[in-house]
Amino acid sequence: MNYIAVLQERVLQMARGFVAILPNIGIALLILFLTWFLARFAVRIADRLTAHTHLRESLKQLVETLVRVGIWIAGIMIAATVVMPGLTPASLFAGVGIGAVAIGFAFQDIFENFLAGVLIMVREKMHIGDIIEVEGIRGRVERINLRETFIRQLTGELTLLPNSMLFKNPVRILTDQTLRRDELVVGVGYDADLKQAMDLIRSAFDGLEGIAPDKPIGIYAREFGASSIDLLVQWWTAAAPRDQRETRTDVLLAIKAKLDGAGIEIPFPYLTHTFKEPLPLRRAAVLPTDQ
Repeated sequence: MNYIAVLQERVLQMARGFVAILPNIGIALLILFLTWFLARFAVRIADRLTAHTHLRESLKQLVETLVRVGIWIAGIMIAATVVMPGLTPASLFAGVGIGAVAIGFAFQDIFENFLAGVLIMVREKMHIGDIIEVEGIRGRVERINLRETFIRQLTGELTLLPNSMLFKNPVRILTDQTLRRDELVVGVGYDADLKQAMDLIRSAFDGLEGIAPDKPIGIYAREFGASSIDLLVQWWTAAAPRDQRETRTDVLLAIKAKLDGAGIEIPFPYLTHTFKEPLPLRRAAVLPTDQ
């Protein structure tokens, strides 16, 4: 048997088959191009339709993503049946099912983040623009997609968190409510009149901006400290971290001014140091000099 002739015949058959299928490949590429154009057009239509609804921004992004993915799946399936005419929709779905199982094991983390992203977008308690804290990362939610969530930290850095991390771990939503309670511990001396000190601290909030007027100011005796009686002061302010920092500064300055004006001291703990006896000095040995 002439193996070289058989090999040449096989190569020629493959070349003829490739040339014969070139029109189908061209049509499939055209279908993919139309799919790309149709997906962009459909996303714009979906964006306009959802713009007039009361859907959350995350749900709008979910609708756009599902529309784009659905159109691309349909376009790829049509292109595949054009390139391989013997491929039927039933066999294609069967192959996709078998392949999905194998791909699922290989890309388990990717699919986990995909499903977590869908559930996060449907979740009602977290929105675009909320300030959250998860696993020590605190920042504003800028965008949520099917793979990861974009968190702009309060220091300016952009952090990409896998959606599974947000779905599995506790998430603190700091701006879920418009107001948050803040507190400060103020220590006064043992010789101070506690009733007077508490009245002065309460009066320090008069006229301060950023304090919720319809929420009570709480002042409670906390404990007997080492050098002072500690008072717990609580108030309500805007939920944004920057508003809290600014209001906390104003409250601290106002309380300090009120107590200083009344001659009430804010003591600090006495510092105790433990001194060790110095080591005895050793006399340096006098070495004879060379003559």
